[in-house]
Order: sequence, then structure tokens, then C-alpha cells
Amino acid sequence: MAYNENLADRTREIIALTHDRVEEKKMFGGLCFMVNDKMCLGVMNDRLMVRLNPDRYDEVIELDGCRPMDFTGKTMKGYVYVEMESLASHKQLQYWADLALEYNQVVKPSVKKKK
Repeated sequence: MAYNENLADRTREIIALTHDRVEEKKMFGGLCFMVNDKMCLGVMNDRLMVRLNPDRYDEVIELDGCRPMDFTGKTMKGYVYVEMESLASHKQLQYWADLALEYNQVVKPSVKKKK
């Protein structure tokens, strides 16, 4: 698993300030932060994966360093990647974390498959 440990630590610290139900899972070739049993943020290589309200997608996709998440080869509306150069300051990372954590409060958890 190749992901930026420093970015993961910074993301972890932001989430820990307001949430205690956080689980870290290795997936998508990186580290995913599950908040309240829902995918929220992730660190893949040197970029942040952000799950946000799909209604905000068109607004944020125009921001510097933001690009569509196309992990499966198909753009996933409601998910974006943010490149490292746009996450240099705490304020920049906090902006993206806030978007994800805000949406996490209202999105329903995915249905878990029975084994």
C-alpha cells in the first residue's frame, strides 16, 4: 500500500478532533477513513480522496488541484481526488475534510452484505 503517511496523519488528526467512531481500512491502494461506518476520506498515493455531497460536485471540481475520481475508469460523482499541492496548509486540508465530514452526517450507510 503506497500512500503518503504525512497526509494520512494530518487527515487523522482533523477527523479525531470531532469524531470518535473512526475506522481505518486499507483499500483502493491506500488508506480509507470510515466515519460512523461510512466511507468519508482516503489517502491514495499523494492525493486525498473526498466523498462529498454530489450536489456540490460541479462547484468543487473547478477548484485548484481537484479532479474527478475515476478509480474504476468511470467518473464517480460525489467523489473527488485532491492533489497534494492543494493540501499544503492546514486550512486547505480542513476545507476538504469539512466537506466530507458534513456529507457524512447526512448520507446513509451502505447496506452490508450478509455472509
